Amino acid sequence: MTTPSDTQSLILSRAATRPGNLALPLPEGLVGAAAKMVVGKMIARGWLEEVEANLRRGEPMWRETGDGHGTTLIATEAGLEAIGIEPLAASAVASARKAKPKPEPVQMPDDTGTAKFVTIRAGTKQAQIIAMLQRPEGATVAEMVDATGWLAHTVRGCISGALKKKLGLPIAAEKVEGRGTVYRLVK
Repeated sequence: MTTPSDTQSLILSRAATRPGNLALPLPEGLVGAAAKMVVGKMIARGWLEEVEANLRRGEPMWRETGDGHGTTLIATEAGLEAIGIEPLAASAVASARKAKPKPEPVQMPDDTGTAKFVTIRAGTKQAQIIAMLQRPEGATVAEMVDATGWLAHTVRGCISGALKKKLGLPIAAEKVEGRGTVYRLVK
């Protein structure tokens, strides 16, 4: 199996965090012939798919088809699997975002000048916490500590930082008698 390049991994990782696994916009600086070459290879490998853009919903356009319509790019299940992201986890994030639309997170450069991005890999503790929050009964911090082996402050930090701020997931907290504070992914 072919391994994605750093640029291809970046495109797929960002797509996994967007509603509908949209691959656009491409990373800053990837334009013109270079963009066409990278996207062409990804389509040929089955990692990206070109679909009709819904301009009314504000989907970014990859190219015009000539008849007044345009196309956009979405990451396929094969593309997500190529970077180690379970398609089910990515679709859970995308569906949660559709339920409560939020603006696209801004990609901020870190000290090295490279863009930060978030990925969800299957089998990780973060994916475990997301699965627990999706349950109808939700989860308490103590339950998530038992499941992950993390300390309580790490679990709370994951909820507020990684899940709420970076991924934009709508997470609600409520006091339940006999259990304490219970966190749930709002649908």
